[in-house]
Amino acid sequence: MRILLVEDEPSAAKMLAKGLREQSYAVDVATDGEAALYQTRIYDYDLIVLDVMLPRKDGFEVCREMRGLGSSVPILMLTARDMVDDRITGLDSGADDYLTKPFDFGELLARVRALLRRGEAVRSETLVISDLEIDTRSKRVKRGGWDIQLTLKEYSLLEYFARNVDRVLGRAEIAEHVWDENFDIFSNLIEVYVQRLRRKIDDGHELKLFQTRRGEGYLFTSGTT
Repeated sequence: MRILLVEDEPSAAKMLAKGLREQSYAVDVATDGEAALYQTRIYDYDLIVLDVMLPRKDGFEVCREMRGLGSSVPILMLTARDMVDDRITGLDSGADDYLTKPFDFGELLARVRALLRRGEAVRSETLVISDLEIDTRSKRVKRGGWDIQLTLKEYSLLEYFARNVDRVLGRAEIAEHVWDENFDIFSNLIEVYVQRLRRKIDDGHELKLFQTRRGEGYLFTSGTT
């Protein structure tokens, strides 16, 4: 899952981005409202964490402009303001949830997970594909009852495949949701990580969940199609 974090205070942005990345999210950072709007026009995000007090355009204006353009990406608004009117303004601007600073990082993660579950389909905390089980809260993966050890990026890629089972995914779409803005489109990182996952997920199993579609991308199959 790819998140845009909009926060102009450098230490807060660094801390939040680090914490989110440690939870397997790909994170881009914007430091003002206009930069945030630019980022949302060129990248496809799964969630936006948006501070209210921003230079150039505040979070309320950013939110209103995004909704006015038809964007339905979930938005979690952050602010030091604790006035009821401000919370109402944020929600009326199109935010999906509102968190007042200071907050516990665990609560922010819980709200992020809740908003990500409000997609086109309800996101289950446990994904089951054939004999593969993915616990999205603990980031634990098993196949045939055996634990599989994955790096954070391997896990992120696997979860994205699992949430798009039986659908061919091209390199551009994978990069949009699993890597951040620093991803080099000319690198072979996606191929390298898919090969690592193939070995860890498919080796020793008759049913191969990963398939390559030449000229199209990759298919993660449930084995029923």
